[in-house]
Amino acid sequence: MTALTWNSTRPWRGIMVATALPLRDDLSVDHDAYAQHVRWLIEQGCDGVVPNGSLGEYQTLTDEERARVVRTAVEAAGDGARVMPGVAAYGSAESRRWAEQAGEAGCGSVLLLPPNAYRADERAVRAHYAEAAKAGVPVVAYNNPLDTKVDLTPGLLARLHQDGSIVAVKEFSGDVRRAYEIAELAPELDLLIGADDVLLELAVAGAVGWVAGYPNAFPATCAALYHAAVAGDLDTALPLYKSLHPLLRWDSKTEFVQCIKLSMDLVGRHGGPARPPRSPLTGEIEAEVRAATEKAVATGHH
Repeated sequence: MTALTWNSTRPWRGIMVATALPLRDDLSVDHDAYAQHVRWLIEQGCDGVVPNGSLGEYQTLTDEERARVVRTAVEAAGDGARVMPGVAAYGSAESRRWAEQAGEAGCGSVLLLPPNAYRADERAVRAHYAEAAKAGVPVVAYNNPLDTKVDLTPGLLARLHQDGSIVAVKEFSGDVRRAYEIAELAPELDLLIGADDVLLELAVAGAVGWVAGYPNAFPATCAALYHAAVAGDLDTALPLYKSLHPLLRWDSKTEFVQCIKLSMDLVGRHGGPARPPRSPLTGEIEAEVRAATEKAVATGHH
């Protein structure tokens, strides 16, 4: 079990929650609420947090806000190794600067998308990760070809690992078959579950971590699910997974930020609004998320 849980040597392992960012009604960042949220997640059995990811609406933050979010997370977590900020940017030099800022704040690792302003070729992707790695903080690659249009294939991931540029990958393609090819081509590269609704499949395939969305609302139950899944305890994991899947699948939808924030509000946490261009949920989607969240609460998830 110890190899599959968080440790300071490989602090990107375990349950690293891609934190939603609490906003006030005027859409300003509520840093006090964010600090409280980070502390609560760790108290509830999560291993660490990923600020400034897509779920944290990093694209809408000013540089000052983005840097302060990282510092807030480190202070609230009590151990910078438990913080893995997203350092995505249009320019490789900018990603490197964000990685350096994370290192200065004491973070244990960073999460980096490939270049996403255009469809970068392999040479550009490798140069991008090599540049960010110069900051000296372990880099976890983030493969999200659905949104970035740049696919970190198993072969490319193996070359990035061989380059010394990455230590792990957050796999969000949804293609669980890739787990086995990644393990064959780059056995030392850590596989992290990147989408909540393929958690069990990737855990069975050898994942050693989860960059997670829905623990923002249901951390204790999600922690129980993850630990059972990576331990191969399907008798425990499968019923939990089936019960939570109506919620977990929203992590892979376009409206995932608003959905997770709504679930947080419904369970008594502070999700709050999202910044434009994301707009409030309406109609059918809101009703579905609300019903799935209320059912999870009624089932005893917390």
